[in-house]
Amino acid sequence: MRWKQFFTPVKSIDAVEARQYVQRMAGDAFTLLDVRQPGEYEAEHLPGAKLIPLAELGSRLPELDAGKPIVVYCAIGGRSRVAAQVLAAKGFREVLNLSGGIKAWNSQKAVGPEDHGLELFSGNESPEKTLMTAYSLEEGLREFYLSMVGQVKAENARRLFVELSAIEVKHQDRIFNEYLRISGAVLTREEFAQKVVAPGMEGGLTTAEYIRLYQPNLEVVEEVISLAMAIEAQALDLYQRAADRAGPAESRNVLMQIANEERAHLGQLGALFEER
Repeated sequence: MRWKQFFTPVKSIDAVEARQYVQRMAGDAFTLLDVRQPGEYEAEHLPGAKLIPLAELGSRLPELDAGKPIVVYCAIGGRSRVAAQVLAAKGFREVLNLSGGIKAWNSQKAVGPEDHGLELFSGNESPEKTLMTAYSLEEGLREFYLSMVGQVKAENARRLFVELSAIEVKHQDRIFNEYLRISGAVLTREEFAQKVVAPGMEGGLTTAEYIRLYQPNLEVVEEVISLAMAIEAQALDLYQRAADRAGPAESRNVLMQIANEERAHLGQLGALFEER
């Protein structure tokens, strides 16, 4: 008798297939499940991943939606394969195991524990308050990019920081317009901005923390783009985790919409990197 006959077969996908899958799916259309330990997750994880260590999976199955596709990963693919088999045996509709694990993932990752940055989102905010916080985060990143313009000497790097700051303004435009739609308020952009709390950085890190963490050469365009991608990955992670804990359905929808925009922005930055 062989052990393998006791396990339910599961489908595995490599890192390239997994990245394409994640990029084409809306964040609320699937679950990205990390079955490693909390310390591993804190060191690095895929943006938007939910952490349930393998040893806890059996008792925490009710936290997962069996009707949604699930992409499971661990460090190198062993634990995730076992987890995927458990889920498949429990009737989960579509389970994909990331072969090679996070070690094989060559795209952007996020850092920090599960609650990192979530002091900004208690989960009980109204949609209006959620949008105000998101606007503040986008303002923090816009100011960060603009502050970098005066710190670099290379003209092409300076132009790129200006372009990145302009993208954040477009994000703010969408957030402001969504605020007007939901609230029914009649006010100017300036009046709205005055209501927003002090700007913070996206992803829950400060400017100094991002620079210290990624240590980019700000005179090299490719490294500037990589820094922007890292920040956007952190922002995607924060918005996705905040959406997962949001109480009001409309607040959750707002956060998921912003998370999906961050995912699209990551794709644009990746294309920009390939053009260099």
